[in-house]
Amino acid sequence: MAANTFGHHFTITTFGESHGPALGVVVDGCPSGIPFDMDLLTRELDRRRPGSSDIVSQRQEPDQPEVLSGVYQDRTLGTPVAIMVRSTDARPQEYEDIARAPRPGHADDVWKVKFGHVDPRGGGRASGRETVARVMGGAVAHMAVSHIQPQVQVSGFARSIGPHTIADQDMATVSAGLGKDVEDLLRSARKEGRSYGGIAEIRVDGAPAGLGQPVFHKLKSDLAAAYMSVGATIGVEFGAGFSAAKSEGTVFHRQPADRQPYGGIRGGISTGEPMVARVAFKPTATVLDAAKKGRHDPCIVPRAIPVLEAMTWVVLADHLLRMRCDRG
Repeated sequence: MAANTFGHHFTITTFGESHGPALGVVVDGCPSGIPFDMDLLTRELDRRRPGSSDIVSQRQEPDQPEVLSGVYQDRTLGTPVAIMVRSTDARPQEYEDIARAPRPGHADDVWKVKFGHVDPRGGGRASGRETVARVMGGAVAHMAVSHIQPQVQVSGFARSIGPHTIADQDMATVSAGLGKDVEDLLRSARKEGRSYGGIAEIRVDGAPAGLGQPVFHKLKSDLAAAYMSVGATIGVEFGAGFSAAKSEGTVFHRQPADRQPYGGIRGGISTGEPMVARVAFKPTATVLDAAKKGRHDPCIVPRAIPVLEAMTWVVLADHLLRMRCDRG
């Protein structure tokens, strides 16, 4: 199973299972001398942390990071940065039946077929808890990008959840939350054992032109790979996305830049314009009585947003370092 590392120059390798003693990340390729922002790391973990509100999983994990290597006197050393969080609220006894009866919609059976010997507790590495390691790696990438290109900003929000869609003109009112209608929907869903899918939107501002390595590591292909590697994702689009398939060329290619028809990427290379991507998530697989008795998110999107942002920072860090090799 040699597919736990992501990136080329800037890499993250994640480890740990849902109900194991700890989960963590090893970041390699981070340049030396990067200011290490512990507050940023903790803040990003808090955004993803379960038990943070009544519309997400009620598993109570503090997710306090322990930096094991690669940092000295608050700066990176250029050596691998290892960070982990310990699991304190695991309940493996609640998953004893999974070994005998895989859960519909989950990866329990396909992992069993593939590997033979698996950890059935909470889905092991197929659990959403695996993403805590990505957030830690993304935080380090954020620090690196902010040092190399301070103007770069990455932001994410819920474009839609279930039947609710957030229009552009409503963005300001929901920037600090999901909005009352959505929160009420998810509270009701958690109580009744229902779940919803949704779409997260990721925006990158201030990225320089020239990021991307054609032909097999176009910026959009690496971003798509990063997003699609997150559990429960079911689709990715950039800019105009799938609506472009219904457009006529003389109209589509004459759209003003602020309409974002290309999503800030052309020919697989960043243009210097804002980049826009949308990621679709299927409804959470655990529903009805199993959801009522367990600790599950009624919708993946709210806690997935910091994970998608983290993976965006990793791709940006990787491509900024790659770009240093583009010219002699």
